[in-house]
Amino acid sequence: MTKRLACILVAFSFLTGLYLQAAGEDDGAKAARQFRIHDPARPRPPIVDPGSASTPQQPGKPPSDAVILFDGRDVSNWRAMDGSPAKWVIKDGVMESVKGSGYVRTLQAFGDCQLHVEWATPAKVEGKSQGRGNSGVFLMNTYEVQVLDSFNNDTYPDGQASAVYGQYPPQVNASRGPAEWQTYDIVFHRPHFDEEGKVVRSARVTVLHNGVLVQDNVEIVGPTTWMNRPPYRPHPDKMPLALQDHGNPVRFRNIWVRELPARPAAERAKDTEVFLGGALLEPYVGEYQGEGTPLITVTRDRDQLFATFAGNPARPIFAHSENQFFSKYIGIEFEFQRGANGRVEGVIIKHGEDRIGPAKKQK
Repeated sequence: MTKRLACILVAFSFLTGLYLQAAGEDDGAKAARQFRIHDPARPRPPIVDPGSASTPQQPGKPPSDAVILFDGRDVSNWRAMDGSPAKWVIKDGVMESVKGSGYVRTLQAFGDCQLHVEWATPAKVEGKSQGRGNSGVFLMNTYEVQVLDSFNNDTYPDGQASAVYGQYPPQVNASRGPAEWQTYDIVFHRPHFDEEGKVVRSARVTVLHNGVLVQDNVEIVGPTTWMNRPPYRPHPDKMPLALQDHGNPVRFRNIWVRELPARPAAERAKDTEVFLGGALLEPYVGEYQGEGTPLITVTRDRDQLFATFAGNPARPIFAHSENQFFSKYIGIEFEFQRGANGRVEGVIIKHGEDRIGPAKKQK
C-alpha cells in the first residue's frame, strides 16, 4: 500500500469526524461570515424557471431544477418497499393506490428538500374518520404528512389532512371536497445524528395545503406512528420518499422534489443516491481480503452499510447504484464486483487513480 494511500485511509477517518462536528452549523450562517455585505464577488444564484401553478383541471409545470418523480406516464421512479416493481396503477395521467399493493417509495433518496405532491380522495364517500380517503406522504420513509378526506369529516386532530401524523394538527383545515385535486408544498430539513447515533438537530417541516400555511417550521419529535411516539433512531442522511397504501383508492399526480440547498443540476448529479435498504443491502455484508490489501469489513445496521478497513472505525457508505458506493465525506469509492451468478464476490476501493484491491469476499 502506497504512503499516499495510507494517508487517504487516515483522512477517511479524520475528515468524517470533522464533517459530523460541523453538521450543526447552518450553511447560510457560514456564507454570511464568508462575504462582506453587498460583496460583488459573491456568487450569483443559479437561474431557475419557476414553472407554473396547477389548477383543479390541470397539473402545473415543475421548476426547471426539480427532480420529476411522477409526470403521469409511468412509475419508473417508484418501487415497492422491498425494491420490487411498484404495483400501483397508472390511468389518465394519474397514479392510484391499489388496495393490498403496499406502500411505494422512490428509487432515489433525499434529505433536505422541497416536495410538491398533488392528490385527490375518492369521489364516492365511504367510511368516516380515518377510514375515508386515507393515505400519507412519508419524508425519509419515516416522517408522515397525513393525507385524508377531511372535508366535513371529523377525526382526531393530529390525524387529519396535512397533520404531522400523531404530533401536530394543521393550523387550519384547508381541505377541498372529495375527488377535488389538492396540493401539498412541503419544505423538509432532515435530522442530524452524531457518530453515536444521538440527535444533534431534530427534523423540521413546513407544509402549505392548497397554498395555505398549515405547519410552520415545526420540530418533528421522532418517527410518526399510530398510538406511539418513539424516539429518533439514527438513519442515513438521505432516504426515499414514500406514499401510503391504506386501503383507499387515493390518486396522485405531478410529484416533484427539489433538493436543498438548490444547486446546479450537474452538481446535484454527483451526489445522487439510490436507496437499496434492508435485505437488499445484506449481500454486500462480509469480510474482503486480497493480496497486499488490508482486511475490509462491511457491516449493516438496518438500512445503512458501514465499511471498516486499515484500522479505521466503521464509517457509513452510500449507494450511487447497485455496485457503486461512496463515502460522503471524502472522495473514496467502493466498487463491488459480482460473479456470473450475480452474487457479490469482491470489492475495489478507489481514490482518484489510487486503488485498493481487488479484495475477494471471504466465505
